Amino acid sequence: MSEKQNEKKQHVAVVTESSLAFLAKYINNPSPTGFEWKGQQMWLEYIKPYIDDYYVDNYGTTVGIINPDAPYKVVIEAHADEISWFVNYITSDGLIYVIRNGGSDHQIAPSKRVNIHTDNGDVVKAVFGWPAIHTRLGGEKEEAPTLKNIFLDCGCTSKEEIEKLGIHVGCVITYEDEFMVLNDRYYVGRALDNRAGGFMIAEVARLLKENNITLPFGLYIVNAVQEEIGLRGAEMIAHHIKPNVAIVTDVTHDTQTPMINKIVQGDLACGRGPVVSYAPAVQNNLNKLLVETAEKAEIPFQRQASSRSTGTDTDAFAYSNGGVPSALISLPLRYMHTTVEMIHKEDVDNVIRLIYETLLTIENGQDFKYFK
Repeated sequence: MSEKQNEKKQHVAVVTESSLAFLAKYINNPSPTGFEWKGQQMWLEYIKPYIDDYYVDNYGTTVGIINPDAPYKVVIEAHADEISWFVNYITSDGLIYVIRNGGSDHQIAPSKRVNIHTDNGDVVKAVFGWPAIHTRLGGEKEEAPTLKNIFLDCGCTSKEEIEKLGIHVGCVITYEDEFMVLNDRYYVGRALDNRAGGFMIAEVARLLKENNITLPFGLYIVNAVQEEIGLRGAEMIAHHIKPNVAIVTDVTHDTQTPMINKIVQGDLACGRGPVVSYAPAVQNNLNKLLVETAEKAEIPFQRQASSRSTGTDTDAFAYSNGGVPSALISLPLRYMHTTVEMIHKEDVDNVIRLIYETLLTIENGQDFKYFK
């Protein structure tokens, strides 16, 4: 199916009311890089009815397994962590300066409400303060938000008062924005990058179970930690599983909104379907299988090229264990690394469908080599 035909096809809904309720709960739960375990526990409880076994590694990457004894292993993968901040410096008069945990955007921070997570599980509310516009006017060039000048105010007047709340250097900080549905068309919230991916691979497991599908290989449904700081969770789990094939899902940029150069970023849009990637790490025969599957199942899709790395866990799997045939299915997303990330409902359904249908085409022991 060509990309121009996408709009003509009847959409097939996949997400149910109960699974959508899980998605909202899952998105609202904070799972910052290095502190993902509560979200991982939640995800595991959701997927348990659809799997035969599971595995959790030392850093929290969680794997649901179907047919654990099968020698041929196929991975479907997403990452669980969200960007956040760390407490870095507490002033004597009770203000807090921060550093990034992942790719947090300093420009969106001023006036945001946040949760500071303490060791005992308590959450301390705070705000990113910012000087009032009245105090910034005066003929001089205004200062833009930077890591050097954004700060948190939790209503304290001294360092000692802050420390009594359980806050110390190294406490992690997340935004408090929550999930919503916008115009009955978009899912909106923080951390859709990439807990939407974790949700979608869990839905694949649900479909396999509900449709009584018996796969001829072992399926490893991987929700990896620490992607936002260098693909580290995928790197660790790839060496543990030693898969034969890996299909990764992550988000990519919708490029239809202002201030984005399509010549540089490509022409991608929410609502036009999953995005199939072309990159050195993407194994071409596996990628061809994705495209053929989408065309046969009449699933709309888009294409994207990456000049070097994909910047996703695909790279970690592809270059592990002597080389693992890997491919990437991306979900178009607006406003990445903000608190109002947006994804299209139909794209979510279609990513789930594309992964599901592709799994039905992979044969036990399938060899993806270019030549022998």
